[in-house]
Amino acid sequence: MTIAHEEAVIDSAAVDAIFAEARTANAFTGEVSEQQARAIYELTKFGPTAFNSQPLRVTYVRSEEARAKLVAALSSGNRAKTASAPLVAILSYDTAWHEQWDNFLPGYNAPKAMYDASPDLATSTGNNNAHLQAGYFILAVRSLGFAAGPMTGADFSVIDAEFFPAGDQKSFLVVNIGQPGPEAWGDAKPKFAYEDVVRTV
Repeated sequence: MTIAHEEAVIDSAAVDAIFAEARTANAFTGEVSEQQARAIYELTKFGPTAFNSQPLRVTYVRSEEARAKLVAALSSGNRAKTASAPLVAILSYDTAWHEQWDNFLPGYNAPKAMYDASPDLATSTGNNNAHLQAGYFILAVRSLGFAAGPMTGADFSVIDAEFFPAGDQKSFLVVNIGQPGPEAWGDAKPKFAYEDVVRTV
């Protein structure tokens, strides 16, 4: 037991499954149903984002043709595990997320003007908040009993050209999803201690 287990409002098994014992998997087995894939997003969407913007977009890759295109864009060390994962998600952000303002924050659209006036600000805000949502996505995967294998080892310009040629989405993460397969884990890697990274001012 750790202080995290003692202080959590969820039970110790959930703390372990989502945080303490969860690790990135490198081999996968089993299946991920459409209902389970939907449930991953249904949990992800509740995490907070700036102005409730929710710029994350999820593309589940199931067909053999789409899987082959994705695998070809990955670094060599990521190809085999992605080719065999039960489900793979491409995470991207909506490049025109702020045009949805009346849908995600109806009744208060005054802040939209600053994003309309600054494309760079709109891009950085969309990118940053989608990355935030990617963390929720990984925790959602774990909360359903699956392992997640998030990867940035990819040529995302190729992924964008193949999957988002209109330029309306920019990809930034590929996530393998499934039950951990044989030899899914390497040696556990050290984590920084509280004293290493936290200060109170």
